[in-house]
Amino acid sequence: MKSLFDQEAYTEIRTRLDALSENSERQWGKMTAGQMLHHCQAPLKIILEKEDYGFKPNWLINLLFKKSMYDDKLWRKGLPTAKALKETVPRVFIEEKKALEALLDEFDSKRDREEWPIHPSFGKFTKEQYGKMQYKHLDHHLRQFGV
Repeated sequence: MKSLFDQEAYTEIRTRLDALSENSERQWGKMTAGQMLHHCQAPLKIILEKEDYGFKPNWLINLLFKKSMYDDKLWRKGLPTAKALKETVPRVFIEEKKALEALLDEFDSKRDREEWPIHPSFGKFTKEQYGKMQYKHLDHHLRQFGV
């Protein structure tokens, strides 16, 4: 799995994000492009300690799903979304895109940082695992909109 901490993967995600438009059609799911952009901010806000979504440690979820967060297997279409991260309200595409770009830039600016916070639900991740997890989530949703 690629890591968002690798310059090539970061550039790829930014290029794909640039190709996304308000009129990009989803290939699966219910979110609009604007809602997807807002949703994609959440994992970055968690790791950058900007938002607390009320997640609590859960040993069963950790046991069953943690490795899938950063392994090489692509996530399947239509995976369930954590209740706190579901998007149901309309979002302004351009505002959400700018907000996601700013979070990506902030995340990228910390690429040399070795110690990262404990994930509130999944526990400890290494820097490498966090980089892969962030790439995998963004890749999943950009594929959802055909970019």
